[in-house]
Amino acid sequence: MIHTMALSKGTKAPDFTLKHKTEDGLSDVTLSDNFGSKNTVLLFFPFAFTSVCMSEMCSVRDTLGQFTELNADVFGISVDSPFTLEVMAQKENIPFPLLSDFNKEVAQSYDVLYEDLLGLQGVAKRSAFVIDKEGTITYAWSSDDPKNVPDFPELRAAIQA
Repeated sequence: MIHTMALSKGTKAPDFTLKHKTEDGLSDVTLSDNFGSKNTVLLFFPFAFTSVCMSEMCSVRDTLGQFTELNADVFGISVDSPFTLEVMAQKENIPFPLLSDFNKEVAQSYDVLYEDLLGLQGVAKRSAFVIDKEGTITYAWSSDDPKNVPDFPELRAAIQA
Protein backbone atom coordinates (compact mmCIF):
# COMPACT_ATOMS: atom_id res chain seq x y z
CA MET A 1 0.00 0.00 0.00
CA ILE A 2 1.83 3.07 -1.22
CA HIS A 3 0.49 6.39 -0.02
CA THR A 4 1.87 9.38 -1.79
CA MET A 5 1.63 12.54 0.16
CA ALA A 6 0.08 15.25 -1.81
CA LEU A 7 0.11 18.62 -0.10
CA SER A 8 1.05 18.06 3.51
CA LYS A 9 -0.34 19.03 6.89
CA GLY A 10 0.38 22.61 7.81
CA THR A 11 0.29 23.79 4.19
CA LYS A 12 -2.01 26.64 3.21
CA ALA A 13 -4.81 25.12 1.13
CA PRO A 14 -4.88 26.39 -2.46
CA ASP A 15 -8.09 28.33 -2.97
CA PHE A 16 -10.38 27.41 -5.85
CA THR A 17 -13.77 27.98 -7.39
CA LEU A 18 -15.45 24.96 -9.01
CA LYS A 19 -18.80 24.32 -10.66
CA HIS A 20 -21.63 22.53 -8.86
CA LYS A 21 -24.76 21.50 -10.79
CA THR A 22 -28.22 21.02 -9.36
CA GLU A 23 -31.67 21.19 -10.93
CA ASP A 24 -31.49 24.94 -10.29
CA GLY A 25 -28.51 25.21 -12.64
CA LEU A 26 -24.78 25.72 -12.36
CA SER A 27 -23.32 27.53 -9.38
CA ASP A 28 -19.81 28.35 -8.20
CA VAL A 29 -18.40 26.97 -4.97
CA THR A 30 -15.33 28.78 -3.61
CA LEU A 31 -13.23 27.13 -0.90
CA SER A 32 -12.27 30.41 0.82
CA ASP A 33 -15.94 31.19 1.46
CA ASN A 34 -15.58 28.79 4.41
CA PHE A 35 -12.45 30.46 5.82
CA GLY A 36 -13.17 32.11 9.13
CA SER A 37 -16.37 30.15 9.74
CA LYS A 38 -16.21 26.45 8.85
CA ASN A 39 -13.88 23.50 8.47
CA THR A 40 -13.84 21.89 5.04
CA VAL A 41 -13.37 18.29 3.94
CA LEU A 42 -12.27 17.73 0.34
CA LEU A 43 -12.72 14.21 -1.05
CA PHE A 44 -11.14 13.77 -4.45
CA PHE A 45 -12.32 10.67 -6.32
CA PRO A 46 -11.39 9.22 -9.73
CA PHE A 47 -14.68 8.57 -11.53
CA ALA A 48 -18.41 9.03 -11.01
CA PHE A 49 -20.47 5.84 -11.03
CA THR A 50 -17.59 3.46 -10.26
CA SER A 51 -18.16 1.03 -7.40
CA VAL A 52 -15.52 2.26 -4.95
CA CYS A 53 -16.34 5.93 -5.59
CA MET A 54 -20.03 5.28 -5.14
CA SER A 55 -19.56 3.38 -1.89
CA GLU A 56 -17.21 6.11 -0.57
CA MET A 57 -19.64 8.94 -1.35
CA CYS A 58 -22.61 6.94 0.00
CA SER A 59 -20.68 6.18 3.20
CA VAL A 60 -20.10 9.92 3.67
CA ARG A 61 -23.77 10.57 2.89
CA ASP A 62 -24.76 8.11 5.62
CA THR A 63 -22.47 9.75 8.20
CA LEU A 64 -22.84 13.38 7.12
CA GLY A 65 -24.29 14.34 10.49
CA GLN A 66 -20.94 13.52 12.11
CA PHE A 67 -19.27 16.11 9.85
CA THR A 68 -22.03 18.67 10.46
CA GLU A 69 -21.55 18.27 14.23
CA LEU A 70 -17.89 19.17 13.69
CA ASN A 71 -18.86 22.34 11.78
CA ALA A 72 -17.44 20.92 8.56
CA ASP A 73 -18.66 21.16 4.98
CA VAL A 74 -17.90 18.16 2.76
CA PHE A 75 -17.16 18.50 -0.95
CA GLY A 76 -16.62 15.60 -3.34
CA ILE A 77 -14.36 16.53 -6.27
CA SER A 78 -13.72 14.70 -9.53
CA VAL A 79 -12.74 15.58 -13.09
CA ASP A 80 -16.18 14.47 -14.32
CA SER A 81 -18.46 17.11 -15.82
CA PRO A 82 -20.86 18.94 -13.49
CA PHE A 83 -23.74 17.35 -15.41
CA THR A 84 -22.47 13.81 -14.72
CA LEU A 85 -21.95 14.63 -11.05
CA GLU A 86 -25.48 16.02 -10.77
CA VAL A 87 -26.91 12.72 -12.04
CA MET A 88 -24.72 10.76 -9.60
CA ALA A 89 -25.87 12.94 -6.69
CA GLN A 90 -29.52 12.55 -7.67
CA LYS A 91 -29.26 8.79 -8.20
CA GLU A 92 -27.57 8.18 -4.84
CA ASN A 93 -29.29 10.98 -2.89
CA ILE A 94 -25.97 12.64 -2.04
CA PRO A 95 -26.77 15.82 -0.08
CA PHE A 96 -23.34 17.48 -0.23
CA PRO A 97 -21.89 19.21 -3.31
CA LEU A 98 -20.03 17.14 -5.89
CA LEU A 99 -17.74 19.62 -7.61
CA SER A 100 -16.42 19.36 -11.15
CA ASP A 101 -12.68 19.83 -11.57
CA PHE A 102 -13.18 19.34 -15.30
CA ASN A 103 -10.11 21.44 -16.15
CA LYS A 104 -8.04 19.40 -13.67
CA GLU A 105 -6.56 22.53 -12.08
CA VAL A 106 -7.56 21.82 -8.47
CA ALA A 107 -6.38 18.19 -8.42
CA GLN A 108 -3.12 19.43 -9.90
CA SER A 109 -2.76 22.23 -7.30
CA TYR A 110 -3.27 19.66 -4.51
CA ASP A 111 -0.82 17.30 -6.27
CA VAL A 112 -3.35 14.46 -6.54
CA LEU A 113 -3.60 13.99 -10.32
CA TYR A 114 -2.70 10.63 -11.86
CA GLU A 115 -0.49 10.90 -14.88
CA ASP A 116 -2.05 7.64 -16.05
CA LEU A 117 -4.81 5.46 -14.61
CA LEU A 118 -5.94 2.54 -16.76
CA GLY A 119 -4.59 4.39 -19.78
CA LEU A 120 -6.58 7.53 -18.92
CA GLN A 121 -4.61 10.67 -18.20
CA GLY A 122 -5.48 13.43 -15.76
CA VAL A 123 -7.75 11.64 -13.30
CA ALA A 124 -7.91 12.64 -9.61
CA LYS A 125 -6.35 10.21 -7.13
CA ARG A 126 -8.57 9.14 -4.27
CA SER A 127 -7.51 11.67 -1.68
CA ALA A 128 -8.84 13.43 1.38
CA PHE A 129 -7.98 16.78 2.93
CA VAL A 130 -9.26 18.52 6.03
CA ILE A 131 -8.88 22.28 5.94
CA ASP A 132 -9.41 24.30 9.09
CA LYS A 133 -11.22 27.63 9.39
CA GLU A 134 -7.95 29.48 8.78
CA GLY A 135 -7.41 27.68 5.46
CA THR A 136 -4.62 25.38 6.66
CA ILE A 137 -4.52 21.68 5.80
CA THR A 138 -4.79 19.67 9.04
CA TYR A 139 -5.18 16.23 7.42
CA ALA A 140 -3.87 14.97 4.09
CA TRP A 141 -4.20 11.48 2.64
CA SER A 142 -3.78 10.23 -0.90
CA SER A 143 -3.50 6.77 -2.41
CA ASP A 144 -1.96 5.55 -5.63
CA ASP A 145 -4.38 2.61 -5.44
CA PRO A 146 -7.89 3.79 -6.38
CA LYS A 147 -9.41 0.91 -4.38
CA ASN A 148 -8.20 2.38 -1.07
CA VAL A 149 -10.48 4.78 0.76
CA PRO A 150 -9.63 7.24 3.52
CA ASP A 151 -9.80 6.25 7.18
CA PHE A 152 -12.90 8.28 8.03
CA PRO A 153 -12.64 8.03 11.84
CA GLU A 154 -9.04 9.32 11.55
CA LEU A 155 -10.20 12.03 9.14
CA ARG A 156 -13.02 13.14 11.48
CA ALA A 157 -10.56 13.18 14.40
CA ALA A 158 -8.44 15.70 12.46
CA ILE A 159 -11.34 18.16 12.22
CA GLN A 160 -11.10 20.84 14.85
CA ALA A 161 -14.62 21.76 15.88
